[in-house]
Amino acid sequence: MIRSIEQRINEFRRISQDGILAVGLLVSSIFLLIFVIYPLFKVLEAGLNINALPLFGHLLSLSETQRVILNTLGVSLGVASIGTVLGFLLAYVQVKLDVPLKRLFHLAAIVPIISPPFAVAMSIITLFGRSGLITKRLLGLRYDIYGADGLIFALTISFIPLAYLSLLGLIRGLDPALDEAATNLGAGGWHSFRTVTLPLLIPGFASSFLLLFVAAMADLGNPLLLGGNLTVLSSRIYLAIIGEYNLESGAVLSVMLLIPSLIIFSIQYYWVSRRSYVTVTGKPTGQPRIITNPWVKWILFTISLLFTALIVLLYGYILVGAFTKVWGINFAFTFDHFRFVLFGYGSEAFADTILLASIATPIAGLMGMLIAFLVVRRKFIGRPLIDLASVLGLAVPGTVVGIGLILAYHSPTLGGLIPKLTGTAFIIIIAYTIRSVSAAVRAGVAALHQIDSSMEEASASLGASGATTFGKITIPLIRPAFLSGLISSFARSMTSLSPIIFLVTPQWRIMTAQILNEAETGRFGNAAAYSIVLIFVVMIAIGLMNILVGSTTGAERLVES
Repeated sequence: MIRSIEQRINEFRRISQDGILAVGLLVSSIFLLIFVIYPLFKVLEAGLNINALPLFGHLLSLSETQRVILNTLGVSLGVASIGTVLGFLLAYVQVKLDVPLKRLFHLAAIVPIISPPFAVAMSIITLFGRSGLITKRLLGLRYDIYGADGLIFALTISFIPLAYLSLLGLIRGLDPALDEAATNLGAGGWHSFRTVTLPLLIPGFASSFLLLFVAAMADLGNPLLLGGNLTVLSSRIYLAIIGEYNLESGAVLSVMLLIPSLIIFSIQYYWVSRRSYVTVTGKPTGQPRIITNPWVKWILFTISLLFTALIVLLYGYILVGAFTKVWGINFAFTFDHFRFVLFGYGSEAFADTILLASIATPIAGLMGMLIAFLVVRRKFIGRPLIDLASVLGLAVPGTVVGIGLILAYHSPTLGGLIPKLTGTAFIIIIAYTIRSVSAAVRAGVAALHQIDSSMEEASASLGASGATTFGKITIPLIRPAFLSGLISSFARSMTSLSPIIFLVTPQWRIMTAQILNEAETGRFGNAAAYSIVLIFVVMIAIGLMNILVGSTTGAERLVES
């Protein structure tokens, strides 16, 4: 007992003597406690307090709520299953096949990451809906795209980069010597794939599946546009707060969405991502064995070609909609939608979004690098808690983040130290920062793990302080990761909807919320123009990052971080 107390005293003494550790720990702890932990606590308190428990039980007993939960799980399961399989096939083509158009296939697989997740939903409605260009005009069908099939379709396209890029990295990292050894022992191509390659990819499949499951469960825009009579938890929360003005029911439903999301994310983050089936160490040598079986080769090529054609069709049709009078009906050319977005009433949302995202970006980037440095390079009491709190921005669904901020800051907090924030720009900046800082932390952690700590130790042995070492050694070494984190934060802020949907006001308009509003009211041309402008701005940001840190695909870095 006494020895334990002495160890704790020595721990705090060491922290006080390390300037960068003391200041970094104080700043990051205050940020995470006030803007991450506290809002999350307010949601749990509102949904599980003694007065809310009867409502929780009542809602859970309703057949409608049970159906909503089953809908949510069913859609998420469908998206995770289809997305993981399709992502694997697309990634396998990139590494294992010698076919034309591979670069085009790669770009098609990552395009959805630079657009709002629900952008393709508008194109799907106008192409495949009851009055769609393809279903009605070309095929003469009155197909109802609204519901589970349309929703799974849109969500799979929206989140396919998550599966594709994670599996692409794993397949590239497999040692070709394993395939060669299996071949030398007489194993055929299929037997080698089934007994060697597939087992090594099991952690990647599980990670991809769980990531897609959580992303689909938390998405809001696609269910609002394509759900139809199919209600999922995120859209039910939106209806409770926006349609019924019932914040209490919204909080209870948020807890129902939060608990499975946290469980699944924890499994993915703390179990699957830390398991390894790799049997060799070091950088793989040699070239991956190329698949020569013509049936396998051209079937996979055809799947990639059809997927790429679908992406070109969906996003190309958004561009068409932005330049036509009435998207899907009157194809007369016009600039009216872009005038509305860039110079008319809609220009306020364009300016506000860029301004607030630009403010949140450096905050998230700096905070992310600071937390990453503390987690990787310093040992202190409570380090696992800092690491856990830093990833909650990704684990917690965006709608829950927004509700938590409303509950936490709808009135002055901490004895008036923090004023009322709802209705101001500050709460939107906070929401952007919360969602982006987790990605910046992951980028920083990955970069620091690749840098030998001996350089920092040498600086310290020469008498440099922790702050000097951090500023002159660490920061320059992680500069590419820092810039990557900045662009990732900016792109995520620009394309984010669910965290800010409850926070926007007439004084502060956000482009993603405006896109949803325009689409829900049938003004698809304006929504398409907004989407094109937003994609263009994000592409400029990614291009700038490519210039600053190298030629790696910007969207690929965005997902990796």
